[in-house]
Amino acid sequence: MVRVKKGVHAAKTRRNVLKMAKGFRGPRKNKEKLAYEQIVHSLNTAFAHRRDKKGDFRRLWNVKINAGLRPYGTTYSKFIGILKKKEIEVDRKIMADMAQNDGPMFERFVKQILG
Repeated sequence: MVRVKKGVHAAKTRRNVLKMAKGFRGPRKNKEKLAYEQIVHSLNTAFAHRRDKKGDFRRLWNVKINAGLRPYGTTYSKFIGILKKKEIEVDRKIMADMAQNDGPMFERFVKQILG
C-alpha cells in the first residue's frame, strides 16, 4: 500500500492558521491550537457583526434625523408616520446626511412635508 506523507500539507495548514492569527494577543498568536480556536471564534463573531452593522447604522441614522427634526417641533416617529401616510419613500441614510451636513436643504424638505 502507498504511504501518504502529509508533512507538507500540515505545514501549510499551520502556516495559514498562524498567518490569520497575526495581531492576536498572548499565546493565541503563536500556539497553533489556541490560534485555531481564536480564529474560529473571531470568524463567527465577524459573520454575526457584519449583520449587526446594518442595524447599528440604521439606529445612528434615526438618531441624526431625530436631532435634525427637533428644532421644527416634531420627532422622528411622527415624521416617519407622516411620510408613510403620504406614501413618500425616502432613504434614511440620505435624510440623516442632509440633517447633519445640509441644514437649509433639510429645512426645505421638512417644511414641505409638514406643511
